[in-house]
Amino acid sequence: MGASLSNLTESNGSANGGGGPGLGDIPESCVALVFLYLTPPEICNLARLNRAFRGAASSDSVWESKLPSNYQDLLDLIPQERYKSLSKKDIFALLSRPIPFDDGYKEVWLDRVTGRVCMSISAKGMAITGIDDRRYWNWIPTEESRFHVVAYLQQIWWFEVDGVVKFPFPADIYTLSFRIHLGKFSKRLGRRVCCFEHTHGWELKPVKFEFSTSDGQQVLAKCFLHETEQDDANGNHKHGGWIEYKVGEFIVTESDPTTEVRFSMKQIDCTHSKGGLCVDSVSIIPSDLREQRRKGS
Repeated sequence: MGASLSNLTESNGSANGGGGPGLGDIPESCVALVFLYLTPPEICNLARLNRAFRGAASSDSVWESKLPSNYQDLLDLIPQERYKSLSKKDIFALLSRPIPFDDGYKEVWLDRVTGRVCMSISAKGMAITGIDDRRYWNWIPTEESRFHVVAYLQQIWWFEVDGVVKFPFPADIYTLSFRIHLGKFSKRLGRRVCCFEHTHGWELKPVKFEFSTSDGQQVLAKCFLHETEQDDANGNHKHGGWIEYKVGEFIVTESDPTTEVRFSMKQIDCTHSKGGLCVDSVSIIPSDLREQRRKGS
């Protein structure tokens, strides 16, 4: 059915015996201009075609366009010797891996497809009422958390989790979500099992989620936690699974000045106790990326 792909990728004189031009005849500078409109995975795949495509796929100008405007702020979280001699392509690869900061309780990284900034804050980096009292809370090591540990609430009357993050987020629309889990999970004989022995009280009063930003944006949401497991609108999972509870969105118009986000999750009605809840983390990611992940795109 015509020339093979291998022939098309070669230059005019070497493979086609004087025939029509192939992809190998396209100047590297032209390929680089095309790459400006492609995603990093697409660029890496096309780099396999021939020398011109490989050269363009390593161009600093191409990869600088994939980095956020304030990528130096992310690099400042890394020892300089790890990146001072790297190309822009390698810097993108470096920043696509989680970068810990604030004692390792927060992580920031670039989405591998879009180059946009994502963040996660561990429960260890939040202020949790009663966390040091083993009668109420315990830390559970687990591979189900990117931070390898979650806070487990056995029982308490005053439930409050607060956190704050300051960061020069690039201009975008971000969604803030809490990652929580009703019940206590573990492994038995290689199988994941959930125990709901301590799970109670969440059906009596709603939990209040809220956050505010340093430029005056505020979001308040309330929900009964036992209902979130059937709440498809917020991307939640079936009974016994992790719940990504979407609190709301905020808009960043420019990365300077630094944006401060204060967030909380609380149920402080002391007329009843509540318990049986794991708190893993809070995520802040571009809103459309969250929707794509929720739909499995």
